[in-house]
Amino acid sequence: MNVSIFKKPLPLIGKVDIDWILFFSAFCISVLGLLTMNSFTGDSSFFFKQTLWLIVATLAFFFFSFFDFRFLRKTSVVVTIFVFSFFLLLALFAVGKVSKGAESWFNFGSFAFQPVEFVKLALIILFAKYFSRRHIEIANIRHIIVSGFYAFVVFALVLFQPDFGSALVILLIWLGMILVSGVSKKHLFIVFALGMLAFGVLWGFVLQDYQKQRVINFIHPLADIRGAGYSAYQSTIAVGSGQMLGKGVGYGTQSKLQFLPEYHTDFIFAAFAEEWGFVGVIILFGLFGTLLARLLFNSYYGATNFEILFGLGLAILFISHFIVNVGMNIGLMPVTGITFPFMSYGGTNLLISFSCLGILMGMRKYRRATHRDVMSNEFLGL
Repeated sequence: MNVSIFKKPLPLIGKVDIDWILFFSAFCISVLGLLTMNSFTGDSSFFFKQTLWLIVATLAFFFFSFFDFRFLRKTSVVVTIFVFSFFLLLALFAVGKVSKGAESWFNFGSFAFQPVEFVKLALIILFAKYFSRRHIEIANIRHIIVSGFYAFVVFALVLFQPDFGSALVILLIWLGMILVSGVSKKHLFIVFALGMLAFGVLWGFVLQDYQKQRVINFIHPLADIRGAGYSAYQSTIAVGSGQMLGKGVGYGTQSKLQFLPEYHTDFIFAAFAEEWGFVGVIILFGLFGTLLARLLFNSYYGATNFEILFGLGLAILFISHFIVNVGMNIGLMPVTGITFPFMSYGGTNLLISFSCLGILMGMRKYRRATHRDVMSNEFLGL
């Protein structure tokens, strides 16, 4: 493995080319999250910590926007990133910090890092490289199996932490990138059949009792509102009580009186809906829809299939978080511990998310100038 590539400075591309609509959509979602956090607790500790993380994440966005990321097309770079992420997950079992029953964090005193967020980015880079070289051969089921193996290795390590929510997102990233790569309907059916078989194996031999209870609670969420269904029950109350205009920032009773657990992370959408109401939710969804639209726009004009698939992978990552988080907040999906993109409290998630957008901006700079030249070379392996 060639790791010397990381000893050289990344090539600068000079003047940045920022999609300001994309940036401000993400930034505004983060600000709405800050306003929601600030309304819950007297000392506003979550608000101040997340404000610092937002400043760092914004700087990271502009920092990465300056660089030329064509080096990511090299196989040696992609393999190095993937292997590094694999060993990060392995290291968790030796020195990781246990939080809420999951060994998902590296603790550095006042700073904690959740490596699975970096792993999601590493997988998107890996699949963008893999499918950009094989999009013509994607009808061959062998490529589904090989890419599925890469995803399964990471999926298994994350599941054994256990972090069911992040494992689900990893599965959705793989499935989403398989779909946008042009898989055949027959093979899609096979993938779903294998998925159902894998779920049966997970249910029988892998999932812990509390994880099974979450799935059962999804089917009948009000069956145990004092136990496994408590969080889902309180979140649906919070969302419904917001009605049309909400109770106002700082006046959410479910959240401010802390009937709603994990108000700053998993259930920040329910807390936001309670205080901002249906109108606020429409604004939030509009911002997120704009973010996705700009991701797709920038992907469409990517210089090569690698950049196109990378942008699509980011869209799949964010929409997976969005659907799962909102779904569990309104009682349509099991509680999995998935955050709302750019909005939930968490420095690692926010930093990686804005860094991903910054990388896309770096790719945006050369999206047209090299399109015709590189496309032919890419499939020759140059």
